[in-house]
Amino acid sequence: MASPAALESPDFRLSFPPLSVVKELVILRGCFRVFLFYDVADAIDLARLRELLGSGATPAQPAFPRRTPEYIRFEQAPIVEPIEPVVLATGEQLTCSIKYYSYAVAAVQLEAPFECDWDALLHQASRWMDTAELEPRLRDLLGRHLQPLAGAVNITRPSQNWLQDAYLVVDLQEIRQPGGGETTATELLSAHGERIVRLIRGEFAPLSPRSVEEALQASISYYASDLVVVGATAALVYDRPEDAAATIQILEYARTQLLEFRYYDNLMTRVLANVYLALDRKRNILLSRRRLSGDANRLNTIRLDVMELTERIDNAIKFLSDVFYARVYHLAAGRMGVPDYRDLVEEKLRTARELYDFMVDQFNEARAFVIEAAIALLCLLDVILLLRGK
Repeated sequence: MASPAALESPDFRLSFPPLSVVKELVILRGCFRVFLFYDVADAIDLARLRELLGSGATPAQPAFPRRTPEYIRFEQAPIVEPIEPVVLATGEQLTCSIKYYSYAVAAVQLEAPFECDWDALLHQASRWMDTAELEPRLRDLLGRHLQPLAGAVNITRPSQNWLQDAYLVVDLQEIRQPGGGETTATELLSAHGERIVRLIRGEFAPLSPRSVEEALQASISYYASDLVVVGATAALVYDRPEDAAATIQILEYARTQLLEFRYYDNLMTRVLANVYLALDRKRNILLSRRRLSGDANRLNTIRLDVMELTERIDNAIKFLSDVFYARVYHLAAGRMGVPDYRDLVEEKLRTARELYDFMVDQFNEARAFVIEAAIALLCLLDVILLLRGK
């Protein structure tokens, strides 16, 4: 037993928190869900993919609870493939799975459970937001799993060129606090709103009241006991596991949309740059006629392909009326920047349409010039022959 002098020493006193802190300690239990998204191809044949994966793969068709109409569903439910756990250098073993979407996005998900206080949760969240070390490893892992699936995944570009994105969901399942009882959404926001904002932004330093207020505008609840707060790089979901699964699926879907619109934006930028370059070249009008026709057809084909793919993304989940999950989707899409990238893509599609019309007009003008030149030549030959005949 320690002597009275030892009990009074500064070192001994500092090794234990004050009783007031112990009484106020709040323990949080849940799971970090780290998502890395990859645009791996142009399309995935989900029916064929399920055949190749066998019984281990299942469609991710969550039952949307809370009086959600039956038409709120996946048009083509993505396929989930549970894979081997990922072991980190720290010795941690994380559950891992891959989800395949028909529009050629593969979502790799890691699950890291937590049980800690708020300060520890903030530090852990910041750690899982930084995927710089994880990303190359998961890219290689995904590449190995895609190799035997070539019959269903039309891979058209090497893995180093896959466009990638990441998102973190803090799946908060339980809050244990002194006195017990269930914590409501209002109480959670009132007592820990500033911490929640730092959590989804990966910040350690205190934030200004205005920043906190602005960030918490992207929060939504259905019952008094659940809460979703969405940020650009992370989200907090506080709910029962069965209800949280549907909400997390909506967040995941919105992030895949962002990735695809980023890809189409890059694609259309390259296509339009090539078209501008081709139109700037000074070529003989007689020799450019056929090339103009080919360039115009290729541009229009790409434009129609992008329009078809964006429509396929829009139809992946049917959202009609002002139901809860539709509101979650629109909230998440707005915070992540999906409408901004969509507007960029649609603007470039309009530009591509105008360029296509211009190229067709140029082709028609060139063809009319050739026809007129041929007629003039025939008339000249006619005159020459007529004069020689005399």
